[in-house]
This record gives sequence, structure tokens and C-alpha cells, in this order.
Amino acid sequence: MGREREDPKQQQQQQQVPYTVEQLVALNRYNPDILPDLENHVNDQVSSQTYSLDANLCLLRLYQFEPEKTSSQIVARILVKALMAMPAPDFSLCLFLIPERVQMEEQFKTLIVLSHYLETGRFRQFWDEAAKNRHIVEAVPGFEQAIQNYAIHVLSLTYQKVPRTVLAEAINTEGLSLDKFLEHQVATSGWAIEKGSQGRGQLIVLPGNEFNDPILKKNTADSVPLEHITRIFPILS
Repeated sequence: MGREREDPKQQQQQQQVPYTVEQLVALNRYNPDILPDLENHVNDQVSSQTYSLDANLCLLRLYQFEPEKTSSQIVARILVKALMAMPAPDFSLCLFLIPERVQMEEQFKTLIVLSHYLETGRFRQFWDEAAKNRHIVEAVPGFEQAIQNYAIHVLSLTYQKVPRTVLAEAINTEGLSLDKFLEHQVATSGWAIEKGSQGRGQLIVLPGNEFNDPILKKNTADSVPLEHITRIFPILS
């Protein structure tokens, strides 16, 4: 019997096996042919509110080899997503791969300023600057909530109790919106609310951790894991 011929449609389907972005990055990290896939993936991250630092760094590296193909809109979206990942150092990692001539574009200078304000805890200046550049930051859904989470993270590293006014400034929320936010945090995150002394308004009590509570910090510092002790014995003997 002769050999059966394969169905052309089946042959085409076999040739068009879809690859995930992770597989493309792993197998073709320096292949410029995957640029469109990586750019589409950035837009997918924006629309689905997901995040892939490795894929974004790969795209920025490929832009270095193919500067004429650089999309300023895509680069801006990558940097905004990196800001949203703070306190992770993703913004600096991405910026390192962006040529200085590109960084000098106005939108990127704005994002660098915003990054500096966040790193130094200057939240009032951050929100003021962000408000002037809504077209950049609001192009990425979830931006405001991500920065609010970062601001709360910073406050929780420093304070056990924080005045309502300080919290309101840090997360750029006040009035009824802040009341609803606090109700949610009290119900789900272990926050509490106290009245300030001498009628100075509310104090927000944040959960204790090893950074804002000296007792927890001392206990953490004093405790040595058992496996570390067992490793010392052979050295001493």
C-alpha cells in the first residue's frame, strides 16, 4: 500500500502550534522577530491587569538592538507597570535598558520624577504630578490602587499609628471615600481607629510588624533558626 498523504489543513495546524510568551522569551530572547508578540503582550498586561517583568525586560533589550522599531507608547506602558510594582526595583531595571535619548522625551522625564517621589515617600508631590499627567498614568488600569497599596506599605514600615490626615494625603483619598476605605481595612486587614488626644482627629492603628514594632523586631532579631545552629556545631568541634 502506498503511504497516505497528510491532510494539508492538519499539516498547517501542526506548523502553527501556539507558543506562550514565556516560551518565546526562553527560546528566542534575542530574536527581533518576536518583537510584535512582546508588544502585544504589553497591551494584554494593560487590559488584563497582569504583569510580566521578564517579558518586558526582554522587549526593552530587543529595542536596544532595533532602535528604529521602538514604540514610545509601549515603553511608557512598561514603565507605568513597573511603577505599579513598587517596592520592587522594577522601574530601575527597566530604565537601565532605555537609552538616554529616549529617556529625555517628556513623558519619560515625567515618569522618572514620579518614581523619585515614590522612592522618597513624597506622596503629596506624587499625586499632584500624576494629576497633571493623567494621559500617561490613566492609560494603565489599576494604577491608582497599586500606588495606594505602596503608600500603605511605606506607612506601615514606619508607623504603628498614623493620623487620618497623613493617610489621606498618602493615598490621595478623603471624605466619604476615605471613610469607606477605612471601613474595609478595619473589616479585612486588622486596622483600628482611635480618637486622637485633645480632639486632634482620628488615629489609624496599623497592624504590628517587625519594622514598626520594636518588640516584634527584637524577637525576630533574637531568634536564630535551628538549622543555622546545627551548621555551627561542626565548625566549633
